[in-house]
Amino acid sequence: MFESGPYVADNVTPVDETQVQPNGVDLTLASVLEQTEPGRIATDGKRIGERRAVEFESRDGREWASLAPGGYVLQYAETVHIPEGHVGFIYPRSSLMRNSCMLNTAVWDAGYEGKGEGLLQVHHPIELERGARIAQLVLAEATHEGTYDGSYQGERTE
Repeated sequence: MFESGPYVADNVTPVDETQVQPNGVDLTLASVLEQTEPGRIATDGKRIGERRAVEFESRDGREWASLAPGGYVLQYAETVHIPEGHVGFIYPRSSLMRNSCMLNTAVWDAGYEGKGEGLLQVHHPIELERGARIAQLVLAEATHEGTYDGSYQGERTE
């Protein structure tokens, strides 16, 4: 069973009432990265390829990233905690899909805490404002053994 938006909000910081939805919480855009070097995933470990930050342009007191078609890593602004007895899923907001973009994410295991990332596929140029709501976190009840203690634990929280 999926939890209510207010329940999810208790596990996200910072969060305000505009982000709380009936079944989850909207996550906002902190930064956009482009991968510039190959990564590596092997049986004995992984290496994330080098990345560079996409520059935001200031216009009318707002910050905008102009993205051409391609793949980008979006970093969320909020710290998420996946409570025991749950699993987290991130879904794109429909506005992304309606603008020819798709957000791909992975399962967020119980015990994970951090400011995660998602892969944005851009199929038509788009402008994204820093702080815009781009994804929605939902939590589902889940049976599990142990909690997450992997290399991404605590990412970008310091």
